[in-house]
Amino acid sequence: MLRFAPTITLLAFLPAADLRAQQTPQTISAINEAVRSSVENREIAGAVTIVATPDRIAHLDAIGKADIGKDKPMRPDTLFWIASMTKPITAAAVMMMQDEGKLSVDDPVEKHLPEFKSLKTADGKPARVTIRHLLTHTSGMGEASPDESRGVATLAGLVPIFVGKPVRYEPGSKWTYCQSGINTAARIVEVVSGEPFDRFVERRLFTPLGMKDTTFYLTEEQLPRLAASYRRNDRGELEATPPRIFGDKSPTSRDRFPAANGGLFSTAPDYARFCQMILNGGEFEGKRYLKPESVQRMTSVQTGGLKTGFTDGNGWGLGWCVVRGPQGVTAMLSPGSFGHGGAYGTQAWIDPVKKRAYILMVQRADFPNSDASDVRRAFQQAANTALDEAR
Repeated sequence: MLRFAPTITLLAFLPAADLRAQQTPQTISAINEAVRSSVENREIAGAVTIVATPDRIAHLDAIGKADIGKDKPMRPDTLFWIASMTKPITAAAVMMMQDEGKLSVDDPVEKHLPEFKSLKTADGKPARVTIRHLLTHTSGMGEASPDESRGVATLAGLVPIFVGKPVRYEPGSKWTYCQSGINTAARIVEVVSGEPFDRFVERRLFTPLGMKDTTFYLTEEQLPRLAASYRRNDRGELEATPPRIFGDKSPTSRDRFPAANGGLFSTAPDYARFCQMILNGGEFEGKRYLKPESVQRMTSVQTGGLKTGFTDGNGWGLGWCVVRGPQGVTAMLSPGSFGHGGAYGTQAWIDPVKKRAYILMVQRADFPNSDASDVRRAFQQAANTALDEAR
């Protein structure tokens, strides 16, 4: 049976730097109870949850196990593979370059990556893909298979693979979740900024935001804090399974490209700082990262009436899913809420009306639909109800 550490002691593990300019985080009991139920039902081994407002952490809790076999408890500084929660960070990097006049999201990709002049449709016609198509998953680009990408160590090395595959439909006409498009967008950031993508986001976002544990490549010192990943077996028990994105390489290995589509590790407090910057219209603790209009453009629907996303009622912004009509798992969110999930159940959703960010960090590999998990629904519902009642 899993045992739970008293939540009152968890704040001792959060570095003081992560609490500066914020009130001391509290644990909201209703959220604790909702997540505890998911642990006791073996939906997850454990979780770290945060609810943030633009200027403070309203809730912080860590419950269950980071590693069942080692009897290691979850802590606020536990690291998670956040998978596709990397995508909004990639979009922010692109918009930073637009703010500086180095690109426009309406630029054809070939303006920055000349190799894309040879990109074709299935019938051999030129395919004109824009940066907007990349960030909205409407490019129709083909994907690199695991075998094709296994030996690639740079984003530049992926480009010939992408260009060698025909687009599947007229760019902009359909929505298909597309990993190659996001990695292409990151390669453009490399070209216009003049530095590797991992270095760019570290220097321009992670370090100034205080996201000290967010990285594509863990250090040996960070590795022991990485939560184990699990899936449920036929007996309903959780069994360990490694993150699929790294293949046979260690999370510390730099012999792989910085996967802008889903390669980041982070902690809940780190990602909360990124969300607070977005909630503040691109500014955090006196420093501006993005223009307010760029944040607005990223987080509003850019796909017209196309059906998008993995749950009903959504449109797509630039790197973000946007809730057009709250329903089902998003019913507790306001229209216009936006966010992104990850393959192993992590979630970050921002409600711009109520000025809240809901961050859920878990490592569960085989949710039938991680965006629609019961764990996500329970966490967001408990948080929304508790904070609404506290008003």
